[in-house]
Amino acid sequence: MGRLSTEEQRAWTALRTTYALLHQRMDQQLKRDAGLSHLQYEILARLAAAPERELRMAELACAIAASKSGLTYQIGQLERAGLVQRRACPSDVRAVYAVLTEDGASRLSLAGAGYVGLVRELLVDVLSPEQLRVLAEGLGEANRRMQDFEDCDGSLG
Repeated sequence: MGRLSTEEQRAWTALRTTYALLHQRMDQQLKRDAGLSHLQYEILARLAAAPERELRMAELACAIAASKSGLTYQIGQLERAGLVQRRACPSDVRAVYAVLTEDGASRLSLAGAGYVGLVRELLVDVLSPEQLRVLAEGLGEANRRMQDFEDCDGSLG
């Protein structure tokens, strides 16, 4: 297995660099426009898309590929800002839900237009429809394989 070929190395470097730059630019834009980090935006977006705008903390951590302790910290920050609240599960005392508040939905909406605009400017409009299709298929397959081989906590399953 050893080394990556020149083309494999080129693809890997492009992916790493693009992700880092995209994440940095999106973080800057979200902080400027809505006072949110990129991770906080992702948490609010996942909650907004969930049934009844709530998810179990463990499920949310898995969805955003964050550690449970890292998510707990972020939820605390969002809770202090009034954007999220926690709810205990009556049927399972160990389960805690994160729930998007009305203020959280408003902040997400405020951030959304700039977020989508930046995604378009930095990625979507730069690639041809064929390149976007190949990118979505390739990264989708990589995501499926990673999810098949690992539990959300990172242990092999």
